[in-house]
Amino acid sequence: MKIPENYKFTKDHEFVLVEGNTATVGITDYAQGELGDIIFIDFTKSEGETVAHGDTVCSIEAVKTVSEVFSPVSGKIVAVNSGINDKASAVNEDPYGEGWMFKIEMSDSSELGTLLDAKAYSELVGA
Repeated sequence: MKIPENYKFTKDHEFVLVEGNTATVGITDYAQGELGDIIFIDFTKSEGETVAHGDTVCSIEAVKTVSEVFSPVSGKIVAVNSGINDKASAVNEDPYGEGWMFKIEMSDSSELGTLLDAKAYSELVGA
């Protein structure tokens, strides 16, 4: 199981890669493993919409279950990986790369302080 050192994580198993004022969000390697084969991503928010910390942005349909993905920070969605449904398996195969879900232009970067670092996330999932 991969847990990149330079990422932040939520207790709900989303990852956050911060580049400047933009946060790239998806689900962790641990989460995709727990969900099983991912079939479809249903985006409930779209590019240009403003979201608050904790808002649902999309849901993941997997063979085992359906799970929601929450926004780990507040801001404006600047990109959604809508092409992911052409290859939903990318979330299983490369969750931190090709399998990203959305990008947010953060409105309050102090919210990053509520997220877990790689060490704390490793402890959470027992890695």
